[in-house]
Amino acid sequence: MNKSLEEILMEGVADSQAEFIPVVTDEEDVLVTESNDGDELPLIPLRNMVLFPGVVLPVSVGRTKTLRLIRSAFNNNEEILVATQKDARKEEPELNDLYETGTIAKIIRILEMPDNTTTVILQGKKRADILELTKTTPFLHAKVQMRDDILPDAENEIFRALVEAVKDVALKIVKLGVVPSEATFAVRNIEPPRILVNFICTNFSLKVVDKVKLLLIDDLAQRGTILLDLLTKELQLLEIKANIQSKARSGIDQQQREFFLQQQMKTIQDELGGGDVEQELDEFRERAKAKKWDERVRKVFEKELRRLERTNPHSPDYSVQLNYVETILNLPWNEYTEDNFDLKRAQKVLDKDHFGLDDIKDRILEHLAVLKLQKKFKSPIICLYGPPGVGKTSLGKSIADTLNRKYARISLGGLQDEAEIRGHRRTYIGALPGRIIQNIKKVASSNPVFVLDEIDKVNRDFKGDPASALLEVLDPEQNSAFHDNYLDLDYDLSNVLFIATANNLSGISKPLLDRMELIEVTGYVVEEKIEIAQKHLVPKQLDAHGLKKSDLSLSKTVIRDLIESYTRESGVRELDRVIAKVVRKIAKKVAMEELYKRTLSVKDVRDLIGIPRYSKDKYQGNEYVGVVTGIAWTSVGGEILFIEASLSKGKEKKLTLTGNLGDVMKESAVLALEYIKSHAAELGVNEDDINEHNVHIHVPEGAIPKDGPSAGITMVTALVSALKKCRVRKGIAMTGEITLRGKVLPVGGIREKILAAKRAGITEIVLCEDNKKDIDEIKQDYLKGVVFHYVKDIKDVLQVALEK
Repeated sequence: MNKSLEEILMEGVADSQAEFIPVVTDEEDVLVTESNDGDELPLIPLRNMVLFPGVVLPVSVGRTKTLRLIRSAFNNNEEILVATQKDARKEEPELNDLYETGTIAKIIRILEMPDNTTTVILQGKKRADILELTKTTPFLHAKVQMRDDILPDAENEIFRALVEAVKDVALKIVKLGVVPSEATFAVRNIEPPRILVNFICTNFSLKVVDKVKLLLIDDLAQRGTILLDLLTKELQLLEIKANIQSKARSGIDQQQREFFLQQQMKTIQDELGGGDVEQELDEFRERAKAKKWDERVRKVFEKELRRLERTNPHSPDYSVQLNYVETILNLPWNEYTEDNFDLKRAQKVLDKDHFGLDDIKDRILEHLAVLKLQKKFKSPIICLYGPPGVGKTSLGKSIADTLNRKYARISLGGLQDEAEIRGHRRTYIGALPGRIIQNIKKVASSNPVFVLDEIDKVNRDFKGDPASALLEVLDPEQNSAFHDNYLDLDYDLSNVLFIATANNLSGISKPLLDRMELIEVTGYVVEEKIEIAQKHLVPKQLDAHGLKKSDLSLSKTVIRDLIESYTRESGVRELDRVIAKVVRKIAKKVAMEELYKRTLSVKDVRDLIGIPRYSKDKYQGNEYVGVVTGIAWTSVGGEILFIEASLSKGKEKKLTLTGNLGDVMKESAVLALEYIKSHAAELGVNEDDINEHNVHIHVPEGAIPKDGPSAGITMVTALVSALKKCRVRKGIAMTGEITLRGKVLPVGGIREKILAAKRAGITEIVLCEDNKKDIDEIKQDYLKGVVFHYVKDIKDVLQVALEK
């Protein structure tokens, strides 16, 4: 070599921060040792290093015993033994912790480094076996037995070719950059084959176990052969790795270069305090561990999360993918709230929140009872229908409180897009899950009470039919696998208690009606409204306006006047607004410290909120023939109406109908006249009067549309009264449909009609015998003061209604 060992070591001292490269001499006299078989030599255990004879190796020393050893051996010019540990973590190795063969070495120099560490330069001399450890203090001593190398003949062509092959492979490895480039100079200039082989064994990146196996081989030719095999495998792996890296580099296109630049920008932004995408993804994985989803959903989530990881955060697709992953993660898969099966408590909660509505309360208690006895029970789909303001929507909230479930509600009024129910596909810009899945995610429970408000007001247009999309939601046999287009996964809705509300069933499709359990919520009678006002509405408004209970008192008489003079409804929504108006007036007086009466009279209320808006439906008497009182059902409850019939002479002999009547009422009028013509003798009507007069039937308040079959018997009675010039008995009203044969048919809305009749002061009501079952369902307290006449034929009606 051109440089002496001393010069190389001095370079190491001059640049103490540089990595030491093991060096050798090109003279074999360094392999001569002064030690003999059976000598006891100080022992240095090495971690992850193997020293071969003829190689100079720098070793960083940290153990206290080892520091004592090197200083003692260096000062006494003694040779030492170095052996490799089997486990580098062992701090106090014993004989079993060391490989049995080591190398006798000479300490060339001890260097004190600037970072307060100590490095010792060792030069290998000869291989030796460890027979036993003789001392452990102050440092290790071992008895050794020398091992000689078996050298091939210097003229052996095969061995020379082997050494050249080893040298060529070693140089190729150096070129690939795994070994420091300075090693090229040493490999090319080392002449002795034994030292060259040992140098490569020490310096190249072979496994420690492989280096120890090479150290154990006595035959130099065999050591070189195994070394060549190991180097060749290492070279092949390095070439494959370099080839892959080369292909990867050549495959980088413009988009990937932009991605790397964006990643650098992201790193800069993170340093400046930006968001950490990796942290967010790790948070998703942690949250996913706590989810109770099944294997199918878990696989989809992991797949979509991996896709999110591969997506560029600055790409428009990233936010779309992120929203989808968050949607899956935020849904309460198989997470349920525990139902409260205390039926007595449930009864108290329902009675406290709502007055009356006994049928609905019983149905909810039945549902609770079944759930208590049978845990796995498909929730029914309940549809509450009735006039507005009777508490259908608020019932859903009370049911949720009763069951101890979460409460969700969506308003379907005016809904036109099917995607509002099923969601949009993710391919669309701004895609979202349907409102069913959105509310499930919002309440974080898979078994809430879900109110579908105004289901009869769903519209249909070119975007699809939302009512058809609801068929799957509201079918207990199908909704266990509800498919949302955005989620693209089946979601179990079978544990959700759906409660639909509607004002009119005629607006709901037949297939949808078939899937729901219909419960009618009828209007309230005056007595019920008074109770509701005193127990719920007045306390609520006092609290809402900052007043105490002692600040205002409304008697039943005052509330009755508010109901009859300021509202016209089946429910109590308008009554609530009227009471709020009264309370606001009092709140103003309290705030301005004005004097006022704490107990209001009817006159006081009218002075506060003005003259009545409605006049009470009053029976107009029986002073005129041809005037009959009928009872009708409207969307805001029942009301009375008057049907007037008159005769006038004329040549045309026609039937005239006025009063903004619908087709059904017009047909009833024609039917009534034809029945009278065909049964004139039986009814005691002069047939000539019918043939010689024009007939005019009028229903007052013509600006209000009127239709329905309930006025059939009323029109017959009015015509007979006019033809016979016989008045209708005082205080009587009627409802019912007729046939051409004179049969009286039942009609609906009986409860509301009876309430309207009572408000108007009617004392007798005529209706079909088949409607008796509707009367039996009404509380007897609400029927006091009214006599019912059940009829089968129109002749029975006339006999009851007309004066003798």
